[in-house]
Amino acid sequence: MPSRTRGWRTKETRSAKRHRAKRVGGPYAPDYRRGKVHGEVKHRGSKVTKPEVIRIVRREQQRGAERVEIVSTKGFTQPAKEHVSQYYRDRVKLLRK
Repeated sequence: MPSRTRGWRTKETRSAKRHRAKRVGGPYAPDYRRGKVHGEVKHRGSKVTKPEVIRIVRREQQRGAERVEIVSTKGFTQPAKEHVSQYYRDRVKLLRK
């Protein structure tokens, strides 16, 4: 397994433990789940953008999530932060780790 793959898998596992959640991962599943809270971990070299945040939130809400946590190693663009604070204030958390 290439080191790049281990890197994101390790981030998902650590993030799940940090949030006291079960790591799910895999296609068509959130990276971690804690009851009705679903988490998505983004481990890459660029910031998460507004369209990505919207896609993640919609997908997780369709899967039955009441709240969504998005964890990013690089952070989020300003439009993404503003969009979340305006439309998803109580339902979405943006976390930088």
